[in-house]
Amino acid sequence: MTLLVTAAVLVAAVTHASWNAIAHNIKDQLVAFSLIGAADVVCGLAMAAFVPLPQAAAWPWLIASIVLHLVYQALLMRSFRLGDFGQMYPIARGTAPLVVTVLAAAFIGEVPDGWASAGVVVASAGLVGVALWGIRESGTRPHWPALTAAVATGLAIASYTVVDGVGVRSSGTALGYTAWLVSLQGLAIPAYALATRGRELLTQLRPVATRGLLGGALSISAYALILWAQTRAPLAPIAALRESSIIVGAAIGAIFFKERFGGPRIAAAGLMVLGIGLMLHAS
Repeated sequence: MTLLVTAAVLVAAVTHASWNAIAHNIKDQLVAFSLIGAADVVCGLAMAAFVPLPQAAAWPWLIASIVLHLVYQALLMRSFRLGDFGQMYPIARGTAPLVVTVLAAAFIGEVPDGWASAGVVVASAGLVGVALWGIRESGTRPHWPALTAAVATGLAIASYTVVDGVGVRSSGTALGYTAWLVSLQGLAIPAYALATRGRELLTQLRPVATRGLLGGALSISAYALILWAQTRAPLAPIAALRESSIIVGAAIGAIFFKERFGGPRIAAAGLMVLGIGLMLHAS
């Protein structure tokens, strides 16, 4: 984990939180993700025209990643329907780094050293802890279907992270892999929205088109940085650093949406910084 890779992943975290905030601020989530998907297709195909085609060995991984991304999106929307955004999103994103650590060690032989492992655990503890504290503060009993969906979302995130880590390394071109991944997976939600809403969809898209397309462009930028970083460093610490987007998202909520940041999120931010320090020490 060099300083350059760390900086790229942290920029991706800020970008990821920004596009999530844009999508969250569009009330109709199907409309929001249709616009993001459309931007993925347009930007991905435009990028594909100027970058090399991924090598043949990468395509099975790329196709598997598309399937996993679609599963992830379905689970994420389900968890958001069943539970609060501020609780489900941290659980989903905070679960992923720990699972990535296990999967990367088991399937591709990336076993982090003691410092890196400690950094991943500390960072993940901060991210999951803030979500569990939010459930405690709400004074309500845990909604197990929502929690199950959020954890399943985290497993999907971990799965496509490892698949993409292998795929992009075998592609010979991080930008080419990104271009085809986002352009192909981006077709699904707009196609579903068009099939279910028909002509009404265009009317619903128009008022929020600029915001939605901007969100899509930010989404592509964030994932392109992550895929590039995965060609330069082990997957587990990248996954943990990437999920600092949860803290960035909380800060965006406090500044722009007037949401309470609160002590638990400050504590989570502190653990996240400590985890980053441990991972950098490992490098």
